[in-house]
Amino acid sequence: MTSRLILIAAALVGVTIGIGAYTFVYARGYSYLTDDPAACANCHVMRDHYTAWTRASHHAVAVCNDCHTPPSLIPKYVTKAQNGFWHSFYFTTGRYPDPLRITRRNHEVTELACRKCHMELAESIDPAHTDTGRGGLTCTKCHNDAGHLE
Repeated sequence: MTSRLILIAAALVGVTIGIGAYTFVYARGYSYLTDDPAACANCHVMRDHYTAWTRASHHAVAVCNDCHTPPSLIPKYVTKAQNGFWHSFYFTTGRYPDPLRITRRNHEVTELACRKCHMELAESIDPAHTDTGRGGLTCTKCHNDAGHLE
């Protein structure tokens, strides 16, 4: 009986790993480990955002990860893993909003990126919240298409 349960568990683990590996390769998951902006356009719903970025001024100075992930290595890949999981889940189930909406957490990451690159300007406008981006003005309230010229 015990060996049968071990065999069933091993089979389930194998199937899970196989499906996961197939999905990772099929969906080009490996591309999300890079800083290549084209990886963001792997999914059809992101193509308009990618195209808009190619037309915007930030195209010359920043890639997707510069604005949409924290700068440190571990937080960057934690954010990529969380976003990757939820993007996969919502796209697989067809339950994503159209047009896409940024989450609160991802908006905070983007806000901090704006304030990091534009620190001098941000300090002159909102000195009390330059390092947090919370409680004061948000860059995207006025500049909602800064990175993605629509």
